[in-house]
Formats: sequence, C-alpha cells, structure tokens
Amino acid sequence: MNQHDLSRTFHEIFGTAPTKPRFFFAPGRINLIGEHTDYNGGHVFPAAISFGTYAVARQRADQKLHFYSMNFPERGKIECNLADLSYNPDHDWANFPKGMIYYFIKNGYSISHGMDILFYGDIPNGAGLSSSASIEMATGVVLEGLFDLEIDRLHMIQMGQHVENQYIGVNSGIMDQFAIGKGKKDCAILLDCQTLEFHYAPVELKDHEIVIINSNKQRTLAASKYNERRAECEEALADLRTELPIGSLGELTSEKFEQYKHLITNDIHRKRAKHAVYENERTLLALQELEKGHLEAFGQLMNASHVSLRDDYEVTGAELDQIAETAWNHPGVIGARMTGAGFGGCAIAIVHQTQIEHFKEKLSETYSEEFGYPPSFYEAKISDGAKELAEEF
Repeated sequence: MNQHDLSRTFHEIFGTAPTKPRFFFAPGRINLIGEHTDYNGGHVFPAAISFGTYAVARQRADQKLHFYSMNFPERGKIECNLADLSYNPDHDWANFPKGMIYYFIKNGYSISHGMDILFYGDIPNGAGLSSSASIEMATGVVLEGLFDLEIDRLHMIQMGQHVENQYIGVNSGIMDQFAIGKGKKDCAILLDCQTLEFHYAPVELKDHEIVIINSNKQRTLAASKYNERRAECEEALADLRTELPIGSLGELTSEKFEQYKHLITNDIHRKRAKHAVYENERTLLALQELEKGHLEAFGQLMNASHVSLRDDYEVTGAELDQIAETAWNHPGVIGARMTGAGFGGCAIAIVHQTQIEHFKEKLSETYSEEFGYPPSFYEAKISDGAKELAEEF
C-alpha cells in the first residue's frame, strides 16, 4: 500500500481540512520460538515483520474520534467522543484504538482534541500475527506524534497490554506489543517475560527466507482455549509451590521439573507445565545456536517446539500439524512450527531460497486435498518497530 492510495482514501472518508494527515506504521510479529511461555514467566524470541498496520491520522478541532478501516469497509466510519471511551461491542475492531486512547488519558497524557484515523493492515486478520497489538501500537505512535508526547516506549507497550487484558478481556502476555514496539531490522528479541530484560540477536539466514504460511482457519483469541491453557498452567504452578518457592514455571529447569512434577496432581496440567518449562529451555538454547550460526540446530529446535505444542500443550490442530509435517519432509526446509497462540492461524518455515516456490506448490497441493481450501503464503523480512513514516515511504 503506498502513501498516495492511503491519502486518497483518507480524504474520501474524512474530507479535506487545513491540517495535513500524517503517516504511521506498526509491524506485525512472528515468534521464532518460545510459544505460550510469555505468561508463564519464561523467554520468548519474537521479531517484528514487514507486514503490519498503516495509520493515517490528523487532529480535529473538536472532541470527536472518527475511525475507519480499509480492511472492514462494511463497518463504515465508527464514531465516538473523548468523553466516552468505554468499551462498546458495537464498535468492533475500533475498541483497540479506543482502548489505547483511554489508557493514554488515564496515565496523564494530554489528548486535547479528537482525531480522524484511517487504518489499513496487510496482516491477514485472525491469522495470529498480532493484528490487534499492531493496531494498538500504531495508535500509540499516532498519539505520540500528533500530540507531541514524550513517552517511554516500554510504557506504551505496557498500555497496549492493558488494552488486551483489562479493556478487551484477553488474558495475554506482553510479547506481542513488546516485539512490535521494540522491533529492530534483521534482529529477533530475546525477552525475559518476567523481568522484561531483553537483548537483540541478529538473525542471519544467509540463503534462506522466512515463509509464513497462513492456514486460513480463522481463530479468535478471546473465544479460543487460550485462557483455559493459562488457567491450567496456574493450577500446575500452585501444585508445585506446595514444595517449591517459585514465582513462575519459567524459573524451573527441565531437571528440576522432572524431580518435582509428581506434585502436579492432574495429568493434563502436568503436560501443560512440561511444555512451558521445556519450551523455555529450547528458546534459550535456540538463541545460542543462532549466535553461533548453527541454522540447522536452530531449525531442529523449532521442530521440537511444534511437537511439544502439538502433544503437550495441544494447541496446534490438524491444519497447523499438516503444514509443519509437510514442511519437515520437504527439501530445503531447516525448521517449521506453528507461531502465535495456535488453534488455527499461521506457521513459519525457514526455507532455502531455491526451494521456496516448490515448497509452496507442494504444500498447497497436499493441504488443499486434505482441507478443501489452500493456505496463503507470505515471505517476511524482519523489520523495525512502530514508528512515524516519512512523507514519502
């Protein structure tokens, strides 16, 4: 999407005004490894991607807020007022930017006027690449820019998480907003979700590319079993804490877990906890392998992550399993796994450049035969985090 198309649509929807609109972008994210560890106090290893959410915005002279999404034109222009930013189910997707504005004001930032904001996302909706967090962080940089605010990026990230947890009601961790807010070109982020300590790790794929495969099975995080998995892990932690002074599953080594897993009285809860502990170890090991340039070893850890998500956490489903298993057996693929919360959504594969087209053809064929519709493919670059765009981009 280019600036001219965005600008033209903005003026069609909102009309002209003396104030020129400004352009902002927040990426989506993939998680290379470390899934369902974030809310368990473990490590994650996400990266911002070149797909994301564009926002075109300008201040108004009054207190009205007008939102429009080019992805949901049937919803039309959604309107509210700065005086009433309460959650409204009729406002659908616009509750995400509304929530950000609400938390900015609640935290003492001066939002003195209303706004016209147009959104356009090239992240497939419901694919599990964090389109909602991308909208939140795009709104954050819009507010920062239009109102000339000095805001710590971590604080903006935390407000985005508050939108999810408290405003929307999804009990998610901080990884999505963190990757989108702090993303860096050609780097993934090793993030300790307990302490929020992080460092950037260069992702040097040499002659390989990251291919995102959208299962095209729609998933709605709030309606999924996400909250159920989180509760199961909390139950397992409570059992372990009868003898272990730990604050989270992420504090355990696999050896320690094996020594004390008998304390977890429910077999299902034990499997969930096993995934959280072992996945955290895989994530730390994956960073070491990547820093040494051991792409093959990194790929094997990705594969093991998917197996654990399939067997112990049970969040993959037939579609994501078929994608991963087909990828594992294809030449030129060094690793593949689901990414995101699961229950549909996307997988990622690291594929040799010479094999990408053949890989897409083969996977499309086998997947369509099994499920009656094809997957979609996106070749992603690792990109910078949320920011205002130059006049020409």
